[in-house]
Parts: sequence; structure tokens; C-alpha cells
Amino acid sequence: MPVFANVLLGSTFGRSTTPSDSDAEDEAAGFCAMVGLIDLIEEPAKSLTLANRKRLELARALATKPQLLLLDEMMAGLNPTEVSEAMDLVTMIRFMGITVFMIEHVMKAIMNVCDRIMVLHHGEKIAEGTPQEITNSKTVIEAYLGE
Repeated sequence: MPVFANVLLGSTFGRSTTPSDSDAEDEAAGFCAMVGLIDLIEEPAKSLTLANRKRLELARALATKPQLLLLDEMMAGLNPTEVSEAMDLVTMIRFMGITVFMIEHVMKAIMNVCDRIMVLHHGEKIAEGTPQEITNSKTVIEAYLGE
């Protein structure tokens, strides 16, 4: 399916109320523009680069009008420029009033986007706090950097 149809799916399904066709199309176009895919709306999703596929996934999820958005390794495989652009998108989503729950290994993204961080080590929580508190946590430093 093309990019636009993918995002339109989010606008028409998975919501408690279904918008009119024209409203759904307007929303889908708006989310495509927001994530930087407006020039690619007719392209098949399978032809997109990794970074653009991640933008498409984000636009489709946003089109469902979530209150909470789970992002699982959104930054994985992206180059530094793409990570920076993705961080800007996450920040914009937060300003829209959507709660974002991120699972991420790209620390630059976590430290610059998140207000609160929870650190897991072998499936167990070892720390929770602000980015500054996590950066200074002896437990986190020992677990990930050694003594």
C-alpha cells in the first residue's frame, strides 16, 4: 500500500469514533506532512528507507489519536542526523499532549527527550529518576560501565 493509504488506515480504524472520509483524509495528509512524508504519499511503503518507514509507522500510530504512544526502539538503525530528526518528532508529539513511553538504547535520545527514565538490567529495575539522576546513579554506572 502507498504511504497515504497506510496513514489513512490509522485515521479510519482503531479509534473510538470514525471521522468522515474527508476529515480522515485531511488528518492523514496532516500526519504525513508532520513526519516529513508529504512528498512520498504515493510511494509504496515497502520502497521507503528505514528512517522513512519509521516515520510512516509514527504517522499511522498518531492517526489513531492515541493518548499514550509506545515507541519501541524507534532510533535503532538510524544515523545521527535521522536520530536528531526523530528526537524532534518525539518532542513535538509530547507538546501535542500525548504521553510517550519509549523503550530505547540510544542514550542521546533518552537523555534529551525524556523527563523520567527507568533503567532495567536483566529485566529488573535498577534505577528510576530524571536524566541527571540516572547519569549520576552508581548502580547504573556499575551495571553498564563496570566498576
